[in-house]
Amino acid sequence: MTVATRPLIVNSDRLNRSIMELAEVGQLLNGGICRIAFSDEDRLARQRVQHWMREAGMSVRIDAAGNIIGHYAGKRDGAAALATGSHIDTVPVGGRYDGCLGVLAGLEVVRVLHENNLRLNHPIEVIVFTDEERSVIGSKAMAGEIKEGPEYYCRLNGQPIQPCLEKIGGNWSQIHTARRDRSQIAAFVELHVEQGGVLEHLKLPVGVVTGVVGQYRFAVDVIGRPNHAGTTPMDMRQDALVAAAHVVLAVNKIAVETPGNQVATVGYLNVSPNSTNTVPGRVDLRIDLRDLSQEHLEYLVERIQQELATIAAHTGTEITMRQTLHILPTLSASHIMGAIEQVCEEMGLKYIHIPSRAGHDAQEIGRITDMGMIFVPSRGGISHSELEYTSPEECTQGANVLLKTFLKLDQTYA
Repeated sequence: MTVATRPLIVNSDRLNRSIMELAEVGQLLNGGICRIAFSDEDRLARQRVQHWMREAGMSVRIDAAGNIIGHYAGKRDGAAALATGSHIDTVPVGGRYDGCLGVLAGLEVVRVLHENNLRLNHPIEVIVFTDEERSVIGSKAMAGEIKEGPEYYCRLNGQPIQPCLEKIGGNWSQIHTARRDRSQIAAFVELHVEQGGVLEHLKLPVGVVTGVVGQYRFAVDVIGRPNHAGTTPMDMRQDALVAAAHVVLAVNKIAVETPGNQVATVGYLNVSPNSTNTVPGRVDLRIDLRDLSQEHLEYLVERIQQELATIAAHTGTEITMRQTLHILPTLSASHIMGAIEQVCEEMGLKYIHIPSRAGHDAQEIGRITDMGMIFVPSRGGISHSELEYTSPEECTQGANVLLKTFLKLDQTYA
């Protein structure tokens, strides 16, 4: 029987059992998960996933960036792979689903094909990317985007990246060999929990991701003049914190009132000298700005710079803005979005088009090949927490959408 006529669905019990079993590695007393990249827990989880890949009939290799690549051969010689995957490392107190669902759903797709003795025209690759939560070094290396020296990837505890990669089978000196291209990966589709509350709020089971937003971060330095809080008249002050407050409100106003779907946040303030009876002399604050359009992001940055100049003149302070991060947006391929939409309609699942405002490995891989993403709901919009939850039914629906999307894409690519 051919793939086109055989109804295929994932094994829900097996998928969700795998999620629970992987969550046992690094489980905390509060129910959260701690699997920091390169830790003993991360290495144990990686071993477990590799074992499952081999059981599912996949060959497994580790590239120089430490990425685990499970390969399920296709029928067509020399065909580029249809790839999926995500990450299994976590933040210090993470949940069971962030990243892990994408890896294990990809594994389940291969398990279904393997147990039915089926091969697609294209090979399928399930990829576990290295250190998504902090450096995104795995997917950056695969996209050929490692531009920095090893010191850039030094761990928070000061440990160099070289021995970290060695512990998981990688090799910094050969990291350039991890680069892939379109001739090797025809398309990449990542299933992920939304990590936000839109789908739950709208009571929709699936989000068809339109792209992963670009991001700017800026360090803003506001310099005033510290002085005695009791003896300095209000009209003679150069209060850096007052100026900073205007900056916070201006950033929020620009994001709210400018047409579009941008988000802007000031989530960090450091006040000096931070004394109750002293007029603040200096404030360090940070701006996070995100949107799906690079052109629109540049427009917003220009608006913010104009506002800062006005605020500085009005408050008698000096305000400088220094870029600390710039990540280009990555748009989803329209034909992959179309395939996901068709699958949802065939399955009777309502969906919405939604941007991803969090970063994902798909953002980097989308720089070298066609990319798409599927979102399933996160209860309460909570992620990076022990309270992170996506129901077994929602995980299964997402995995079935992924499976059926691969079956469509297998006919799309030559």
